[in-house]
Amino acid sequence: MGLSIYQYMAIAALTVAILVVPMECQKPQVVNLGAVFTFDSVIGRPAKVALEAAVSDVNADTSLLKETELRLFMEDSSCNVFHGSFAAFEVLEKEVVAIIGPISSSIAHTLSDLAKGLQFPLVSFAATDPSLSAHQFPFFLRTTPDDSHQMSALVDLIDFHGWKEVISVYSDDELGRNGVYALDDELDKKRFRVSYKVPLSLHSDENSVTDALNKSKSIGPRVYILHFGPDPLLRIFNIVQKLQMMTNGYVWLATDWLSVTLDSSLSDKGNFRRLEGVVGLRQHIPESIKMRQLKRNMSMNAYAFHAYDTVWMIAHGIEKMLNEGINITFSHSKKLTHPQGNKLHLEKVKIFNRGELLLEKLLKVSFTGIAGQVQFGSGRNVTGCDYEVINVDKTGVHTVGFWSKNGGFSVGNITWPGGVREEPRGWVIDSTNPLKIVVPKRVSFVEFVTEEKNSSSHHIQGLCIDIFIEALKFIPYNVPYKFESFGNGHSSPNYSKIIQMVSDGVYDAAVGDITIVPTRSKLVDFSQPYASTGLVVVIPNVHNGTWIFLRPFTTRLWCVVLASFLCISVVIWILEHRVNEDFRGPPRRQIITVIFFSFSTLFKRNHEDTISNLARLVMIVWLFLLMVLTASYKAEVTSILTVQHLPSTITGIDSLRASELPIGYQSGTFTFEYLTYSLGMARSRLVALHSTEEYERALKLGPTALGGVAAIVDELPYIELFLAERTGFKIVGEPFMNRGWGFAFKRDSPLAIDMSTAILKLSETRKQKKILKKWLCKKSCGEKSDWNQPEPNQFHLKSFKGLYLFCIAIAVSAFLVFVLRMIRQFVQYRRMERTSLTPEASWRLSEWVLGFVEFVDEKEEATRSDYCNNNPSQVVELQGDSEVRQSL
Repeated sequence: MGLSIYQYMAIAALTVAILVVPMECQKPQVVNLGAVFTFDSVIGRPAKVALEAAVSDVNADTSLLKETELRLFMEDSSCNVFHGSFAAFEVLEKEVVAIIGPISSSIAHTLSDLAKGLQFPLVSFAATDPSLSAHQFPFFLRTTPDDSHQMSALVDLIDFHGWKEVISVYSDDELGRNGVYALDDELDKKRFRVSYKVPLSLHSDENSVTDALNKSKSIGPRVYILHFGPDPLLRIFNIVQKLQMMTNGYVWLATDWLSVTLDSSLSDKGNFRRLEGVVGLRQHIPESIKMRQLKRNMSMNAYAFHAYDTVWMIAHGIEKMLNEGINITFSHSKKLTHPQGNKLHLEKVKIFNRGELLLEKLLKVSFTGIAGQVQFGSGRNVTGCDYEVINVDKTGVHTVGFWSKNGGFSVGNITWPGGVREEPRGWVIDSTNPLKIVVPKRVSFVEFVTEEKNSSSHHIQGLCIDIFIEALKFIPYNVPYKFESFGNGHSSPNYSKIIQMVSDGVYDAAVGDITIVPTRSKLVDFSQPYASTGLVVVIPNVHNGTWIFLRPFTTRLWCVVLASFLCISVVIWILEHRVNEDFRGPPRRQIITVIFFSFSTLFKRNHEDTISNLARLVMIVWLFLLMVLTASYKAEVTSILTVQHLPSTITGIDSLRASELPIGYQSGTFTFEYLTYSLGMARSRLVALHSTEEYERALKLGPTALGGVAAIVDELPYIELFLAERTGFKIVGEPFMNRGWGFAFKRDSPLAIDMSTAILKLSETRKQKKILKKWLCKKSCGEKSDWNQPEPNQFHLKSFKGLYLFCIAIAVSAFLVFVLRMIRQFVQYRRMERTSLTPEASWRLSEWVLGFVEFVDEKEEATRSDYCNNNPSQVVELQGDSEVRQSL
């Protein structure tokens, strides 16, 4: 018998009722929450009150969890990982859907692993360790910003005051270490850095803390960052005061642990003298009626408000889950049972079955709580809050600034340590640890910088040194320093190595003629340039000079040649005067004869003949020397004129680059890297030169000779000094690669900025011009003497030294032979004259000298004929002497 249509509809309705009704959500009367944190702590005491108040308020709110009561089971972790783990299992036995806490980041790491394994939400309102990431701990949520957020605010405060380096003092645990890592990251974004770290163990005694802080005093920075857990005794400041580190010049910045401590009821608000000048952060909590109600019962801090919001956040998540018809059920977890079946004594523990689903609901919660907007970001942390900047003085704690997560920042007047309002510099140079400044030990262009030779004190001097010392006078604080030269003393050092040593921390700064180029700026910080510079091209200045005929010989050689003409003339005159009528006559005629005789030998047109054999010998040697000098002179003049008629194709760096000619550069400078890497010139074309002498020699040798160059590329200050000392060269083309000289400092050194300001102030005075005149006008501003500086292709005295010595030897020998013979003849002459006088006659010494001069001045034939007439017996002897003389 078939069923009617109504019967089929009734059966269908009954079936639907049977299937659907059992699946409807049976809203529980009670939902349990767990909480594990340290009750007796600065954060724990107000947090406990806030959690209880939040549960009460949730249960009283009829719009949330209408038929369900929220119960909270709290256990004390006693600030211990071991106790915290047991406390977690104790609340899990109460069949909780989630656990709130802990406060400690160390305990949070352990409980996060537990939450991950058993898959229940763990929500902390105070564990701010940035390393508690969602990737490693997926069931860990945080309703307070992590430390990286407040470190960002702190770095903005540091940047606002222009400080570059800080010293971090932190607790040696997960909270402190990972917080400082976050500080490092934020500082690095702005090219700041932590210069020194002072980790302090939780069990450090006063002596160890004192030693650690004492070491930091010699580092230099005076900006200290304090990052700890809340400390009601503020012990760190007691030690700091004993070390006199709360005085003018120091900066103490604290993370929000200080504001939490001061906001707690246990902080000694009447004793702010030891905290005078400390600046810290405080989470900004908007004013509300509920906030004021909570503060009536107990002194609350920001983390207590986050604890209050945490309960509401979990309540909203449970509400979402229940509204979707999801039952709250618990079961024993297989992960708490031994693989062989033996229980781990945790058989009573039941784990919430829907922990992962509840986690999803919690991540979608968004509402405005007491502490601000409660909404989770990508890292499963609540979106960042704003911070107030607080300042402690003798009267209390004051809000002096505000930092917004959207980028806004404002700071008012701050009282700094020592009670001063003037902003501290943030760093000092300890007199016991002066700056180590490296200077190049130049061997060329020493006017700029070098180490004084033969000085036991290693005195450093030069234009760059004087500018640095004068600039220091414009810095409003003392800068102790010591110079250390770098170089072997035989060649100028490589400046790139100097920059690298500053970058590596071997030296604190470098002072010298250091060019500011991009590759160096990546390693160090440069000051404002104190001298403008650029690369220029120098070539020989080939032009027909008025005195070009003098160039083949050096000045000394010309003087010696002229002197030798006169000396030879005098020697020939002495040897020929008694026997040659051409060398006799009135004094005026004899002087003219002496002058013109020797010079006429240059053209081989002597009007006077030599009779004496001694004179002929001297003339032979002199004519040979003259022939060599003349031939050398003609060859050199021909070479000079030939070179000058060759047109120069070098008009600047472009034409020089297009050619294949050799190029000189100053060794150790950046010029080599620029010519090779930037302009692409072959290294084989480049010739390293070490001094101005080598510059001159290489240019005058030319591109065809070994070691010669067609041009030199160097910086303008060097070339200006080179051209001031030497002539015959010129700059072609326009300066290129315009740069400047500056002082190099370690990266982010605050002294670089202060030195730049000092250089600008120095440039406005006349002192810098006096320094330039002092060093660059030593030679260029005075008369230049090149007496001992022959050109590379000039003949100088050494070239003919052998010939001159031989000629001098012959001339002197001839003169001595002549004098000795004259003395012998004069003695004979006096002996014959004595026989004709009476025996009583006598001669004085002066009469003898005058008589000898008259004897030499008289013509030899006249003397012989005169005494032959008076003394016939001596004729034979005098004739014999004459024959001997003629034979010589």
